[in-house]
Amino acid sequence: MTPKHWLIAAAVAAALAAPAWLAFAQHRHDPASNGQDAAGSQQAPATDRRVPVTFPAALREHTLANMRDHLLALQEIQETLAQGKFDQASEIAERRLGMSSLTTHGAHEVAKYMPKGMQDAGTAMHRSASRLSVATLDAAVTNDVKPALSALAEVTASCVACHAGYRLE
Repeated sequence: MTPKHWLIAAAVAAALAAPAWLAFAQHRHDPASNGQDAAGSQQAPATDRRVPVTFPAALREHTLANMRDHLLALQEIQETLAQGKFDQASEIAERRLGMSSLTTHGAHEVAKYMPKGMQDAGTAMHRSASRLSVATLDAAVTNDVKPALSALAEVTASCVACHAGYRLE
């Protein structure tokens, strides 16, 4: 790996470390209960002030699968940016997270169960991912990855904000 690629990888790690630490710090679970009630069901800690959002069971599972894919897409974007594969990073950002991904994710079906603030957070994430896609294409031309990293941090911040404010039940 060239020094430039190491710098990119370090910058990506730094951009994601702060939001991840914030999310970790906000999730305090009782180790004895392992986050479960007497029946073995997952429960939010008593201090959890996030807004509960109820989806139909199948849609909940679909939404959680989409969110796991969003995390995987973020990891793949980081990896491709670190490798200098800006066109590939752009394609992942738009296809898996950007505004053009809404149909694939069934966003119209899911949105009707979301509070307005959660809808707004989701829209902000998808829009910032489309901006990330453009910023990574720009990096392919300019060889300046900083705007792409800034855009990546914006996407991640949208995810952190939504997860800090809402929880699926």
